[in-house]
Amino acid sequence: MSATHVEPGELGGRRKVERRQADSSLPPTDSVCRVAILTPPGRGAVASVAVAGPQATSCVDLFFRTVTGRPLGEFPCGRILFGRWQGAGPAGEEVVVCRRTPQEVEIHCHGGRLAARTIVDSLVGRGAREISWQDWATRQTAGRIEAEARIALAAARTERTAAILLDQWRGALRSSLAQAVAHLRRGEPAAAALILQTLQQRADVGLHLAAAWRVVLTGRPNVGKSSLINAVLGFERCIVHAEPGTTRDVITAQTALEGWPVELADTAGVRDGTDEIEVAGVRRARQQLEQADLVVLVFDTSSPWTKADDAAVAEWPDALVTHNKCDLAPGLPQARPPGLTVSAATGTGIDTLSHEIARRLVPQPPAPDAAVAFTHAQIQVVQAAQTGLAASHNDEALSMLTRLLAE
Repeated sequence: MSATHVEPGELGGRRKVERRQADSSLPPTDSVCRVAILTPPGRGAVASVAVAGPQATSCVDLFFRTVTGRPLGEFPCGRILFGRWQGAGPAGEEVVVCRRTPQEVEIHCHGGRLAARTIVDSLVGRGAREISWQDWATRQTAGRIEAEARIALAAARTERTAAILLDQWRGALRSSLAQAVAHLRRGEPAAAALILQTLQQRADVGLHLAAAWRVVLTGRPNVGKSSLINAVLGFERCIVHAEPGTTRDVITAQTALEGWPVELADTAGVRDGTDEIEVAGVRRARQQLEQADLVVLVFDTSSPWTKADDAAVAEWPDALVTHNKCDLAPGLPQARPPGLTVSAATGTGIDTLSHEIARRLVPQPPAPDAAVAFTHAQIQVVQAAQTGLAASHNDEALSMLTRLLAE
Protein backbone atom coordinates (compact mmCIF):
# COMPACT_ATOMS: atom_id res chain seq x y z
CA MET A 1 0.00 0.00 0.00
CA SER A 2 1.46 3.37 -0.91
CA ALA A 3 -0.46 5.60 1.48
CA THR A 4 1.01 6.61 4.80
CA HIS A 5 -1.83 8.24 6.75
CA VAL A 6 -5.00 6.74 8.20
CA GLU A 7 -8.12 8.85 8.53
CA PRO A 8 -8.96 9.14 12.26
CA GLY A 9 -12.13 7.29 13.11
CA GLU A 10 -12.23 5.34 9.84
CA LEU A 11 -11.05 2.08 11.44
CA GLY A 12 -13.43 2.03 14.40
CA GLY A 13 -16.75 3.24 15.77
CA ARG A 14 -20.30 2.58 14.67
CA ARG A 15 -20.77 1.96 10.99
CA LYS A 16 -23.01 4.36 9.16
CA VAL A 17 -23.51 2.71 5.84
CA GLU A 18 -25.08 5.03 3.36
CA ARG A 19 -27.35 3.18 0.98
CA ARG A 20 -26.36 4.99 -2.15
CA GLN A 21 -28.00 3.90 -5.34
CA ALA A 22 -25.74 1.98 -7.75
CA ASP A 23 -27.86 2.49 -10.83
CA SER A 24 -25.73 5.17 -12.47
CA SER A 25 -23.73 4.15 -15.51
CA LEU A 26 -20.03 4.54 -16.11
CA PRO A 27 -18.68 7.21 -18.43
CA PRO A 28 -18.40 6.76 -22.20
CA THR A 29 -16.11 4.11 -23.68
CA ASP A 30 -13.15 6.46 -24.27
CA SER A 31 -12.82 7.08 -20.53
CA VAL A 32 -13.85 3.69 -19.17
CA CYS A 33 -11.97 2.59 -16.06
CA ARG A 34 -9.28 -0.05 -16.30
CA VAL A 35 -9.09 -2.68 -13.57
CA ALA A 36 -6.40 -5.28 -12.88
CA ILE A 37 -5.63 -7.88 -10.22
CA LEU A 38 -2.08 -7.16 -9.10
CA THR A 39 -1.43 -10.14 -6.81
CA PRO A 40 -0.33 -13.44 -8.34
CA PRO A 41 -2.42 -16.63 -8.22
CA GLY A 42 -2.09 -18.65 -5.04
CA ARG A 43 -2.76 -18.40 -1.35
CA GLY A 44 -2.13 -15.18 0.53
CA ALA A 45 -3.50 -13.00 3.29
CA VAL A 46 -4.25 -10.00 1.08
CA ALA A 47 -5.12 -9.51 -2.59
CA SER A 48 -4.78 -6.19 -4.39
CA VAL A 49 -6.87 -4.73 -7.19
CA ALA A 50 -6.05 -1.52 -9.03
CA VAL A 51 -8.48 0.78 -10.82
CA ALA A 52 -7.38 3.58 -13.11
CA GLY A 53 -8.95 6.11 -15.42
CA PRO A 54 -10.43 9.61 -15.37
CA GLN A 55 -13.49 8.27 -13.54
CA ALA A 56 -11.67 5.81 -11.24
CA THR A 57 -13.05 7.39 -8.07
CA SER A 58 -16.66 7.39 -9.25
CA CYS A 59 -16.29 3.81 -10.52
CA VAL A 60 -15.18 2.61 -7.11
CA ASP A 61 -17.84 4.74 -5.39
CA LEU A 62 -20.51 2.62 -7.08
CA PHE A 63 -19.63 -0.25 -4.73
CA PHE A 64 -17.38 0.99 -1.91
CA ARG A 65 -18.99 2.09 1.36
CA THR A 66 -16.82 3.74 4.00
CA VAL A 67 -17.72 3.19 7.64
CA THR A 68 -18.85 6.80 7.89
CA GLY A 69 -20.86 6.69 4.68
CA ARG A 70 -18.86 9.52 3.07
CA PRO A 71 -18.01 9.07 -0.62
CA LEU A 72 -14.44 8.20 -1.53
CA GLY A 73 -14.01 11.46 -3.43
CA GLU A 74 -14.47 13.49 -0.24
CA PHE A 75 -11.22 12.17 1.20
CA PRO A 76 -7.80 13.47 0.15
CA CYS A 77 -5.52 11.32 -1.97
CA GLY A 78 -3.26 9.05 0.03
CA ARG A 79 -5.80 8.45 2.79
CA ILE A 80 -6.34 4.82 3.82
CA LEU A 81 -10.01 3.95 4.26
CA PHE A 82 -11.74 0.89 5.66
CA GLY A 83 -15.17 -0.18 4.50
CA ARG A 84 -17.22 -2.72 2.60
CA TRP A 85 -17.54 -3.62 -1.05
CA GLN A 86 -21.24 -3.96 -1.84
CA GLY A 87 -21.83 -6.45 -4.61
CA ALA A 88 -19.72 -9.18 -3.00
CA GLY A 89 -22.63 -11.11 -1.59
CA PRO A 90 -25.33 -10.05 0.90
CA ALA A 91 -22.79 -9.13 3.60
CA GLY A 92 -20.27 -7.55 1.25
CA GLU A 93 -16.49 -7.87 1.41
CA GLU A 94 -14.42 -5.94 3.93
CA VAL A 95 -11.80 -3.94 2.04
CA VAL A 96 -9.12 -1.31 2.54
CA VAL A 97 -9.12 1.35 -0.17
CA CYS A 98 -6.61 4.04 -1.01
CA ARG A 99 -7.10 6.72 -3.64
CA ARG A 100 -3.48 7.22 -4.68
CA THR A 101 -4.32 9.92 -7.23
CA PRO A 102 -7.60 11.29 -8.61
CA GLN A 103 -7.23 8.73 -11.43
CA GLU A 104 -5.90 5.71 -9.55
CA VAL A 105 -7.42 3.69 -6.70
CA GLU A 106 -6.07 0.64 -4.92
CA ILE A 107 -8.43 -1.90 -3.34
CA HIS A 108 -7.08 -4.47 -0.89
CA CYS A 109 -9.26 -7.43 0.09
CA HIS A 110 -8.96 -10.92 1.51
CA GLY A 111 -6.36 -13.10 -0.20
CA GLY A 112 -6.98 -15.81 -2.74
CA ARG A 113 -8.80 -15.32 -6.02
CA LEU A 114 -12.47 -15.25 -5.05
CA ALA A 115 -12.68 -11.88 -3.28
CA ALA A 116 -10.52 -10.09 -5.87
CA ARG A 117 -12.38 -11.77 -8.71
CA THR A 118 -15.72 -10.65 -7.28
CA ILE A 119 -14.54 -7.04 -7.05
CA VAL A 120 -13.24 -7.06 -10.62
CA ASP A 121 -16.41 -8.72 -11.94
CA SER A 122 -18.60 -6.12 -10.27
CA LEU A 123 -16.64 -3.30 -11.91
CA VAL A 124 -16.55 -5.04 -15.29
CA GLY A 125 -20.29 -5.55 -15.01
CA ARG A 126 -20.70 -1.79 -14.87
CA GLY A 127 -18.53 -1.13 -17.92
CA ALA A 128 -14.94 -1.20 -16.64
CA ARG A 129 -12.33 -3.00 -18.74
CA GLU A 130 -10.13 -5.67 -17.18
CA ILE A 131 -6.47 -5.72 -18.18
CA SER A 132 -3.58 -7.97 -17.15
CA TRP A 133 -1.13 -6.90 -14.49
CA GLN A 134 1.54 -6.78 -17.21
CA ASP A 135 -0.51 -4.24 -19.16
CA TRP A 136 -1.05 -2.34 -15.93
CA ALA A 137 2.69 -2.23 -15.24
CA THR A 138 3.38 -1.02 -18.78
CA ARG A 139 0.79 1.75 -18.52
CA GLN A 140 2.00 2.85 -15.09
CA THR A 141 5.70 3.00 -16.03
CA ALA A 142 7.26 5.89 -17.94
CA GLY A 143 9.39 3.97 -20.47
CA ARG A 144 9.18 0.58 -22.15
CA ILE A 145 12.57 -0.58 -20.84
CA GLU A 146 11.53 0.21 -17.28
CA ALA A 147 8.13 -1.43 -17.78
CA GLU A 148 9.76 -4.61 -19.09
CA ALA A 149 12.12 -4.61 -16.11
CA ARG A 150 9.17 -4.24 -13.77
CA ILE A 151 7.42 -7.20 -15.39
CA ALA A 152 10.59 -9.33 -15.40
CA LEU A 153 11.09 -8.58 -11.71
CA ALA A 154 7.94 -10.56 -10.94
CA ALA A 155 9.55 -13.63 -12.53
CA ALA A 156 12.99 -13.23 -10.91
CA ARG A 157 13.77 -16.30 -8.81
CA THR A 158 16.73 -15.08 -6.75
CA GLU A 159 17.81 -11.93 -4.96
CA ARG A 160 20.83 -11.63 -7.24
CA THR A 161 18.84 -11.61 -10.47
CA ALA A 162 16.17 -9.36 -8.93
CA ALA A 163 18.88 -6.85 -7.96
CA ILE A 164 20.15 -6.72 -11.56
CA LEU A 165 16.64 -6.18 -12.91
CA LEU A 166 16.03 -3.52 -10.30
CA ASP A 167 19.10 -1.69 -11.59
CA GLN A 168 17.59 -1.74 -15.09
CA TRP A 169 14.27 -0.46 -13.75
CA ARG A 170 16.18 2.38 -12.10
CA GLY A 171 17.71 3.33 -15.43
CA ALA A 172 21.02 1.48 -15.84
CA LEU A 173 20.24 0.16 -19.32
CA ARG A 174 18.61 3.39 -20.46
CA SER A 175 21.61 5.40 -19.28
CA SER A 176 24.05 3.11 -21.11
CA LEU A 177 22.09 3.28 -24.37
CA ALA A 178 21.81 7.05 -24.02
CA GLN A 179 25.59 7.26 -23.70
CA ALA A 180 25.98 5.26 -26.91
CA VAL A 181 23.57 7.63 -28.67
CA ALA A 182 25.48 10.64 -27.35
CA HIS A 183 28.76 9.21 -28.67
CA LEU A 184 27.24 8.66 -32.12
CA ARG A 185 25.87 12.19 -32.24
CA ARG A 186 29.34 13.49 -31.42
CA GLY A 187 30.85 11.38 -34.20
CA GLU A 188 32.46 8.85 -31.86
CA PRO A 189 31.34 5.46 -33.22
CA ALA A 190 34.20 3.54 -31.57
CA ALA A 191 33.08 4.61 -28.10
CA ALA A 192 29.48 3.69 -28.93
CA ALA A 193 30.58 0.30 -30.30
CA LEU A 194 32.41 -0.43 -27.04
CA ILE A 195 29.23 0.15 -25.03
CA LEU A 196 27.22 -2.10 -27.35
CA GLN A 197 29.90 -4.79 -27.21
CA THR A 198 29.70 -4.81 -23.41
CA LEU A 199 25.91 -5.14 -23.55
CA GLN A 200 26.21 -7.99 -26.02
CA GLN A 201 28.66 -9.81 -23.76
CA ARG A 202 26.08 -9.71 -20.98
CA ALA A 203 23.20 -10.88 -23.18
CA ASP A 204 23.19 -14.47 -21.88
CA VAL A 205 23.02 -13.22 -18.32
CA GLY A 206 20.20 -10.85 -19.24
CA LEU A 207 18.09 -13.58 -20.83
CA HIS A 208 18.42 -15.71 -17.69
CA LEU A 209 17.41 -13.10 -15.13
CA ALA A 210 13.78 -14.25 -15.30
CA ALA A 211 14.41 -17.77 -16.64
CA ALA A 212 16.62 -20.52 -15.24
CA TRP A 213 19.81 -21.75 -16.89
CA ARG A 214 19.41 -25.33 -18.13
CA VAL A 215 22.11 -27.72 -16.95
CA VAL A 216 21.83 -31.30 -18.21
CA LEU A 217 23.71 -34.22 -16.69
CA THR A 218 24.51 -37.06 -19.06
CA GLY A 219 26.59 -40.22 -19.10
CA ARG A 220 26.35 -43.97 -19.20
CA PRO A 221 23.75 -45.70 -16.99
CA ASN A 222 24.58 -46.03 -13.29
CA VAL A 223 27.40 -43.46 -13.23
CA GLY A 224 25.55 -41.57 -10.49
CA LYS A 225 23.82 -38.71 -12.32
CA SER A 226 20.73 -38.88 -10.11
CA SER A 227 22.83 -39.07 -6.96
CA LEU A 228 24.83 -36.03 -8.05
CA ILE A 229 21.70 -33.95 -8.60
CA ASN A 230 20.39 -34.97 -5.20
CA ALA A 231 23.74 -34.03 -3.64
CA VAL A 232 23.75 -30.60 -5.30
CA LEU A 233 20.13 -29.97 -4.30
CA GLY A 234 20.66 -31.17 -0.75
CA PHE A 235 17.58 -33.42 -0.88
CA GLU A 236 16.38 -36.47 -2.79
CA ARG A 237 14.61 -35.33 -5.95
CA CYS A 238 15.69 -38.13 -8.29
CA ILE A 239 15.21 -41.87 -7.81
CA VAL A 240 18.48 -43.60 -7.04
CA HIS A 241 18.92 -47.34 -7.55
CA ALA A 242 21.81 -49.71 -8.17
CA GLU A 243 20.09 -51.12 -11.25
CA PRO A 244 21.35 -49.38 -14.43
CA GLY A 245 18.70 -47.53 -16.40
CA THR A 246 16.56 -46.50 -13.44
CA THR A 247 15.96 -43.06 -14.96
CA ARG A 248 13.82 -43.53 -18.08
CA ASP A 249 12.63 -39.94 -18.52
CA VAL A 250 13.98 -36.46 -17.99
CA ILE A 251 13.62 -35.32 -14.39
CA THR A 252 14.20 -31.67 -13.61
CA ALA A 253 14.75 -29.74 -10.40
CA GLN A 254 15.03 -26.03 -9.72
CA THR A 255 17.77 -24.59 -7.54
CA ALA A 256 20.05 -21.55 -7.26
CA LEU A 257 23.83 -21.72 -7.52
CA GLU A 258 25.65 -18.64 -6.23
CA GLY A 259 22.50 -16.63 -6.81
CA TRP A 260 21.85 -17.79 -10.39
CA PRO A 261 18.62 -19.74 -11.06
CA VAL A 262 19.43 -23.17 -12.43
CA GLU A 263 17.32 -26.07 -13.68
CA LEU A 264 19.15 -29.37 -13.31
CA ALA A 265 18.03 -32.14 -15.65
CA ASP A 266 18.65 -35.80 -14.90
CA THR A 267 18.47 -37.79 -18.13
CA ALA A 268 18.33 -41.44 -19.06
CA GLY A 269 21.73 -43.09 -19.30
CA VAL A 270 23.02 -42.83 -22.87
CA ARG A 271 23.66 -46.27 -24.36
CA ASP A 272 22.55 -48.48 -27.22
CA GLY A 273 19.51 -50.57 -26.36
CA THR A 274 16.49 -52.30 -27.79
CA ASP A 275 13.95 -51.68 -25.03
CA GLU A 276 11.36 -49.33 -26.54
CA ILE A 277 10.86 -47.30 -23.37
CA GLU A 278 14.60 -46.97 -22.79
CA VAL A 279 15.22 -45.92 -26.40
CA ALA A 280 12.55 -43.22 -26.04
CA GLY A 281 14.23 -42.03 -22.82
CA VAL A 282 17.62 -41.79 -24.55
CA ARG A 283 16.04 -39.85 -27.42
CA ARG A 284 14.52 -37.34 -25.00
CA ALA A 285 17.87 -37.09 -23.24
CA ARG A 286 19.57 -36.10 -26.46
CA GLN A 287 16.92 -33.46 -27.11
CA GLN A 288 17.62 -32.00 -23.68
CA LEU A 289 21.35 -31.97 -24.38
CA GLU A 290 20.85 -30.00 -27.57
CA GLN A 291 18.92 -27.33 -25.65
CA ALA A 292 21.22 -27.16 -22.62
CA ASP A 293 23.14 -24.08 -21.55
CA LEU A 294 25.70 -26.41 -19.97
CA VAL A 295 26.29 -30.15 -20.29
CA VAL A 296 27.81 -32.05 -17.36
CA LEU A 297 29.46 -35.30 -18.52
CA VAL A 298 29.44 -37.76 -15.64
CA PHE A 299 31.80 -40.75 -15.53
CA ASP A 300 32.22 -43.55 -12.99
CA THR A 301 35.74 -43.49 -11.53
CA SER A 302 35.36 -47.06 -10.29
CA SER A 303 34.61 -48.44 -13.79
CA PRO A 304 37.08 -48.89 -16.67
CA TRP A 305 37.29 -46.12 -19.26
CA THR A 306 35.69 -47.09 -22.58
CA LYS A 307 35.65 -45.99 -26.20
CA ALA A 308 32.08 -44.79 -25.61
CA ASP A 309 33.45 -42.42 -22.97
CA ASP A 310 35.98 -41.08 -25.47
CA ALA A 311 33.15 -40.55 -27.95
CA ALA A 312 31.10 -38.63 -25.39
CA VAL A 313 34.01 -36.29 -24.62
CA ALA A 314 34.54 -35.72 -28.34
CA GLU A 315 30.82 -35.09 -28.94
CA TRP A 316 30.56 -32.51 -26.12
CA PRO A 317 33.93 -30.73 -26.06
CA ASP A 318 32.58 -27.81 -23.99
CA ALA A 319 31.02 -30.04 -21.34
CA LEU A 320 32.01 -29.99 -17.69
CA VAL A 321 33.72 -33.37 -17.18
CA THR A 322 32.92 -34.85 -13.77
CA HIS A 323 34.37 -38.09 -12.38
CA ASN A 324 31.96 -39.45 -9.78
CA LYS A 325 32.39 -42.21 -7.15
CA CYS A 326 35.92 -41.16 -6.23
CA ASP A 327 35.30 -42.78 -2.83
CA LEU A 328 35.30 -46.18 -4.55
CA ALA A 329 38.52 -45.60 -6.49
CA PRO A 330 40.91 -43.14 -4.77
CA GLY A 331 43.14 -41.34 -7.24
CA LEU A 332 42.16 -40.49 -10.82
CA PRO A 333 43.59 -42.90 -13.39
CA GLN A 334 45.89 -41.15 -15.87
CA ALA A 335 43.99 -42.51 -18.88
CA ARG A 336 41.03 -40.26 -18.10
CA PRO A 337 40.58 -36.68 -19.32
CA PRO A 338 40.96 -33.92 -16.73
CA GLY A 339 37.84 -32.96 -14.81
CA LEU A 340 36.31 -32.58 -11.39
CA THR A 341 36.62 -35.50 -8.97
CA VAL A 342 33.55 -35.90 -6.77
CA SER A 343 31.59 -38.36 -4.70
CA ALA A 344 27.82 -38.03 -4.47
CA ALA A 345 27.86 -40.61 -1.68
CA THR A 346 30.26 -38.77 0.67
CA GLY A 347 29.79 -35.19 -0.58
CA THR A 348 33.41 -34.81 -1.62
CA GLY A 349 33.77 -32.14 -4.31
CA ILE A 350 30.06 -31.23 -4.46
CA ASP A 351 30.67 -27.60 -3.45
CA THR A 352 33.39 -27.38 -6.11
CA LEU A 353 31.01 -28.82 -8.68
CA SER A 354 28.31 -26.29 -7.79
CA HIS A 355 30.80 -23.43 -7.99
CA GLU A 356 32.15 -24.60 -11.34
CA ILE A 357 28.66 -24.89 -12.83
CA ALA A 358 27.93 -21.30 -11.77
CA ARG A 359 31.30 -20.11 -13.11
CA ARG A 360 30.76 -21.80 -16.46
CA LEU A 361 27.29 -20.26 -16.81
CA VAL A 362 28.33 -16.74 -15.73
CA PRO A 363 32.10 -16.31 -16.08
CA GLN A 364 31.90 -12.53 -15.57
CA PRO A 365 28.95 -11.47 -13.39
CA PRO A 366 27.83 -7.89 -14.00
CA ALA A 367 28.83 -5.41 -11.30
CA PRO A 368 26.18 -3.54 -9.29
CA ASP A 369 24.46 -0.83 -11.35
CA ALA A 370 25.79 -2.34 -14.60
CA ALA A 371 23.64 -2.09 -17.70
CA VAL A 372 22.19 -5.42 -18.89
CA ALA A 373 19.86 -5.96 -21.84
CA PHE A 374 17.37 -8.58 -20.70
CA THR A 375 14.82 -9.19 -23.48
CA HIS A 376 15.25 -10.71 -26.92
CA ALA A 377 13.97 -7.50 -28.53
CA GLN A 378 16.51 -5.33 -26.68
CA ILE A 379 19.35 -7.67 -27.56
CA GLN A 380 18.30 -7.77 -31.22
CA VAL A 381 18.50 -3.96 -31.36
CA VAL A 382 21.95 -4.02 -29.73
CA GLN A 383 23.15 -6.65 -32.21
CA ALA A 384 21.70 -4.80 -35.20
CA ALA A 385 23.29 -1.53 -34.07
CA GLN A 386 26.62 -3.32 -33.65
CA THR A 387 26.36 -4.70 -37.15
CA GLY A 388 25.50 -1.26 -38.48
CA LEU A 389 28.52 0.34 -36.82
CA ALA A 390 30.81 -2.42 -38.13
CA ALA A 391 29.60 -1.58 -41.65
CA SER A 392 30.00 2.17 -40.98
CA HIS A 393 26.22 2.67 -41.10
CA ASN A 394 26.36 5.00 -38.13
CA ASP A 395 23.11 6.79 -38.91
CA GLU A 396 21.19 3.51 -39.02
CA ALA A 397 22.65 2.45 -35.68
CA LEU A 398 21.76 5.83 -34.19
CA SER A 399 18.21 5.54 -35.49
CA MET A 400 17.72 2.06 -34.00
CA LEU A 401 19.02 3.04 -30.58
CA THR A 402 17.01 6.25 -30.55
CA ARG A 403 13.80 4.35 -31.32
CA LEU A 404 14.51 1.90 -28.49
CA LEU A 405 14.96 4.76 -26.04
CA ALA A 406 11.84 6.55 -27.29
CA GLU A 407 9.51 3.61 -26.70
